[in-house]
Amino acid sequence: MSEPDKMEVDSENITPAPLEQQLVPEEEQKQTQRKRFEIKKWTAVAFWSWDIAVDNCAICRNHIMEPCIECQPKAMTDTDNECVAAWGVCNHAFHLHCINKWIQTRDACPLDNQPWQLARCGR
Repeated sequence: MSEPDKMEVDSENITPAPLEQQLVPEEEQKQTQRKRFEIKKWTAVAFWSWDIAVDNCAICRNHIMEPCIECQPKAMTDTDNECVAAWGVCNHAFHLHCINKWIQTRDACPLDNQPWQLARCGR
């Protein structure tokens, strides 16, 4: 700032703003100022998961909500056949196909060696 701008000035000597600035409303002045940024596109992303303690089938090592190794080749062609999960009384989850094959050789939970009892099955 120059020296006269720093000094106190009588109100009589104040020069009025140019006529163009007096006629322009405040909103129009804001619009003429450049924006910092403008949102062109907004894409929301969300993640979800089942509220289960077991994520993977301990027998085939695939995710419990994905097809088991028996159903994977059929999953592309046969969409009617669904691979479901099976929960035991011990609260361990496996694919139904995997645990049925396991029970044919040994009637115990693969993780805690307790006798296998089916509590529920489904998606």
